[in-house]
Amino acid sequence: MPGNTFGQLFRVTTAGESHGAANVVIVDGCPAGVALEIEDLRAELVRRRPGQSHLVTQRREADEPEIVAGVFEGRTTGSSIAVLVRNTDARSRDYVDIKDKYRPGHADFTYDAKFGFRDYRGGGRASARETVARVIAGAIAKKLIHDAFGGTIVGYVVQVGDVHASVTEPAAVVIEQVETLPDGSPNIVRCPHPEAARAMVELIERVRKELDSVGGVAEVVATGVPAGLGEPVFDKLKADLGKALFSIPAVLGVEYGVGFAGAALRGSQNNDLFVPVGEQQGVRPRIATTTNRHGGMLGGISSGMPIVLRAAVKPTSSLPREQSTVTSEGEPTTMRTTGRHDPCLLPRFVPIAEAMVAIVLADHWLRWCAQSQGHPRL
Repeated sequence: MPGNTFGQLFRVTTAGESHGAANVVIVDGCPAGVALEIEDLRAELVRRRPGQSHLVTQRREADEPEIVAGVFEGRTTGSSIAVLVRNTDARSRDYVDIKDKYRPGHADFTYDAKFGFRDYRGGGRASARETVARVIAGAIAKKLIHDAFGGTIVGYVVQVGDVHASVTEPAAVVIEQVETLPDGSPNIVRCPHPEAARAMVELIERVRKELDSVGGVAEVVATGVPAGLGEPVFDKLKADLGKALFSIPAVLGVEYGVGFAGAALRGSQNNDLFVPVGEQQGVRPRIATTTNRHGGMLGGISSGMPIVLRAAVKPTSSLPREQSTVTSEGEPTTMRTTGRHDPCLLPRFVPIAEAMVAIVLADHWLRWCAQSQGHPRL
């Protein structure tokens, strides 16, 4: 079956191409009664939309959502939620020259290998334009998990090229730090460390002038997540979160907690020690850990500590400089990508990553509810 649906109980199905008429998302499984207004969707789409700063693609899309089903008088009805976002600023003429050429770093060749046919306009279904539907579904999921257990999700950029940001307390980062600098100006690179943010902006601007692109790393933190979400074996929470993030275009790697750094530690250094929190006479204490190297998941199940994930994002493949390639007939040729593209994907990647994490948590919350029969959580 084509992989256009994600999740089990909170199910997200998307459709749409970069230069098609619209992108559409259908969300099944959202309980009735969740407060949902068009502004909830619009607020997240504004963070993802193109043209929001000089650091990103200058394609001018309003990304105005249209709720066509599943919401009545500001609340979800329990039936399928359908939302549509029309494409209004596609410039397909920019891609005529490459309709028979394979762009280096893109899915042009692999789409042809799979389907024997491809929409070359902006990459078709392989374009990150499809993530507009994910962000809408993520906005709904965020509302659900906030109402259900007070969960919040904040993503931010921690690396662009060789510029690193020091974020020692991921769970303490708030959305205001990500979106706004201390002087009140927009944080267009979405890095919560102001000095690193400025250096990142300078690097992206320099790379763009060199007709090149640059990658980096984003971190996503989910707080307020109760212990017990996730399945013991194949549907581990970490596995579903990994799949969710890897499904986003341009993601090269995903890690959680200390990630690959844990390979250099000993067990005594890596283990997080359990402690009781909030001890009171006659009240069972909450169980937590003194550190969070495990990134909020043990045995693939949430521990109640903040869930901390990082995703490595490759440099944008579309470059305005000439590169060698081949035609669909295998003939050597050269090409340069025209059109409008991000010199760095990280600023717009953040809300997309947040959305996918929210979708997974909403799905596993509903699965836990179906399994728990009302048993109290630790």
